Parts: sequence; structure tokens; C-alpha cells
Amino acid sequence: MKLPVSFLCVAAAAALSFSVHAQSVKPDPAKGAATFGQVCVACHAADGNSVIPENPMLAQQHPEYLVKQLQEFKSGKRANPIMQGMVAALSDDDMRNIAWWLADQKAREGFATDKNLVRLGERIYRGGIADRQIAACAGCHSPTGAGIPSQYPRLKGQHAGYTAAQLKAFRDGTRANHIQMTGVAAKLNDREIQAVSDYIAGLR
Repeated sequence: MKLPVSFLCVAAAAALSFSVHAQSVKPDPAKGAATFGQVCVACHAADGNSVIPENPMLAQQHPEYLVKQLQEFKSGKRANPIMQGMVAALSDDDMRNIAWWLADQKAREGFATDKNLVRLGERIYRGGIADRQIAACAGCHSPTGAGIPSQYPRLKGQHAGYTAAQLKAFRDGTRANHIQMTGVAAKLNDREIQAVSDYIAGLR
């Protein structure tokens, strides 16, 4: 049965109105702090500066990036059984509130630890590897690791262990939610991943 054009127009207008309303709702960082304290604090620390190398530093991360990751954990697009369970009960509003609260938390500075690899890491981060068509990380994440809001995450100070694990996950396909990163990581060997991850940890 065909629906009248007038009905379809009303339905489309209602959907558009709902979408615009959802986008116009301002995040509530105070609620985000409360939800973070209930759901996230055990793994990511009270201010988002995780002290566990396997768990990412989230403080001062771009909120749009955090919302995208949380939504993709929930949908399963980014596969992680632990995170999928943690975010299962979070609404989109909860995710926005948490993300905007975290963006206001000051990130702690990190540091590189492997002096034998840090120069290699710097070369890859700043210049890529031209003869293997590996792009410089700085092109998307900025020379200082600050990233580009709404597009590419902040990296500086991130735990080297976490960064290396993500690059390997992109390389082997277990993390498949960013096609560009899959292409870059596919060309890196373990030593190069370790080097660039360590360099990122010490970025200022």
C-alpha cells in the first residue's frame, strides 16, 4: 500500500526536526563526570589519565572522537568485548556528556623510554617512510600530536603500550573502524610500531 505524499512529508519533517533537536542538545559535563565515575574510572583513572599502559589516556581528547569510538564499541564496529559491555547501557547523551567532560580534563605529559628507537620513531612520525609509501603521522595528528578536532585524535602523551597495541590491531584487522589507519599500519613492522609508539608517548 502506497502512503500519501502528505504523510511521507510530515514523517520526513518530523525526523528532520528530531535530528536537529538531538544535535542542538548541549552536553552536560557535570552529568558526564558522574557517569564516568560510575562506569569508567576503574580503568581510566578519576581524571582520565590512566596509569595502566594497556588502557588509553582519555583526558583532553577531542570529544567528537570519543563519542565516535564509544558509539562504535556499542555497535560492535570497533570490536572489544570489555568496552562493548561497559558502554552497552550508555545513551548517546551519556556518551556526549562523558566526552565533553573528558575534553576539559588536563592530560598528563608522557615520556619516551627507549632511546635506541626514539629517533626512528621521530623519523616515521614526522616524515613517514617514502620508499614504502607510508605517510607521516604528523600529517593527520599534527607535529605536536595534538590531532585535528572532529577528524583525528590527540596522540601526544599516550601510553606507548596502548598505541602499539592499536597499530597492531589495525595491521591484523582486529580493529577495522578506520580504513586509513588500516592502510598505514599494514606496512609497519613490529620494530617500527614500537619506535613510533614510544616517540608519541614523549611528544610535547
